[in-house]
Amino acid sequence: MSATIAAALKKIAVYILTDKKALKTALGIILGVIIIIIMPIVAVVSFFNGDINIDTDRLQTMVVQNLSAEEIAKLQFVEDIMNTIDDKMTAAGFNGSVKEAQVLYVLALSDFSNNPGFVDKLVSCFAENQTDEQLISAVNSAFGTQLTPEDFSNVMGNIRSLHIDISDYTDISTKNNIDLVKWGIHAQESGWGYVYGTYGAVLDKSVFEFKKNQYPDEVGSYADFIEQNWLGRRTADCVGLIKGYGWYDAESGKIDIGANDMQDVSANGMFQAAREKGTIDTIPETPGLAVWHEGHIGIYIGNGEVIEAMGTQYGVVKTQLKNGGWTHWLKIPYITYIEEKENV
Repeated sequence: MSATIAAALKKIAVYILTDKKALKTALGIILGVIIIIIMPIVAVVSFFNGDINIDTDRLQTMVVQNLSAEEIAKLQFVEDIMNTIDDKMTAAGFNGSVKEAQVLYVLALSDFSNNPGFVDKLVSCFAENQTDEQLISAVNSAFGTQLTPEDFSNVMGNIRSLHIDISDYTDISTKNNIDLVKWGIHAQESGWGYVYGTYGAVLDKSVFEFKKNQYPDEVGSYADFIEQNWLGRRTADCVGLIKGYGWYDAESGKIDIGANDMQDVSANGMFQAAREKGTIDTIPETPGLAVWHEGHIGIYIGNGEVIEAMGTQYGVVKTQLKNGGWTHWLKIPYITYIEEKENV
């Protein structure tokens, strides 16, 4: 089995197993059929009920062992189309929207994939600063489909919340203030949730259960709300939003506690460790500074705005600096501060 086949299976697992509606929609596609044939019915029912976690590596092995030559060829075709979409979207300057294009192909446009110029037509539907409504309108016009922006946004909501887009980062080899701002903006725009004691990883059931026992007041008392709103999404608490960036490995996509010399400290601990700081009335116009008051911390993104993991019932939000009750600013230890070369 080629590496591209394995990659295709992992991509499908990420794309269609992160959302119940997406999975149900994908059942009409050959890959969805293969997955459903192999997974026991009880496991499928349990998945829809949120009772199990999907082991994508084991799923990949199970699929590979049960594929016929014809099915392998179909899967290889899907992988080839996915790679072509990636290449052509990137060449057109839409590398930040590759996943949107691939999801449209997998979930809605696979019947058109054998048509000459399919990928070029799909890429032509994209434009800069485009809303989901505008994109779906262009797709419907190009392919004669009747997709709804609401359905697409619902599917992409979970995928966007899981995927971390680093395509426009300034320098992934360093931890710097400009990319910290982009990290925070991505978290806010992707709808990350707030769970005390988390730092940007996906909140699965095992982590959720552990956190409920670890923090019965901060997490356990909000268990119903968290399960309904944040389970299966990326979550962070206030300082965890910052630590998650410091611990994130761009190559592996993993968040490893203590990586890149970013210490595992509280909001107060981060403030105390900062060598450069001052009262909030003296804050420089430097995106990527942290703002702090007793027990809470946020990311200053410039122009009087802050990204903060505000609380369990709010998630990661954008707020106004003047309204946050912040008392101090600080340069975050372990972050390199560079001049902003372009607007973020």
